[in-house]
Amino acid sequence: MKNDEKALRVKYVRALEKFTNSAVNALKREDFDLTLFRERMQKNAKIFEKVQAVFLDSTYTKALELFVNECLDESLDQKTLTSKANALYKLKNNQSYKKDKHKIKFKDEY
Repeated sequence: MKNDEKALRVKYVRALEKFTNSAVNALKREDFDLTLFRERMQKNAKIFEKVQAVFLDSTYTKALELFVNECLDESLDQKTLTSKANALYKLKNNQSYKKDKHKIKFKDEY
């Protein structure tokens, strides 16, 4: 049972990341058009019809889900979505780095 939940969660997170990568690539284009972006996001939202939504616990995955919902929101513009995408990538990268004082090697030297 636990493996099934994990598999569902992985599929859902991968779908969220696939949607997010597509949205970010569209937002960064030089010839950005808001109507084409909205059409593309509605088309990409069909990914979620195949995948079951799952409860997400980490801050990054919650932010990922929030960004996807904001991309599907009609009221936000390119600048707002781009800044939210940058904050999302900052959050993702922040989790992969540790400060020196938290590393074991640093503790051995003192």
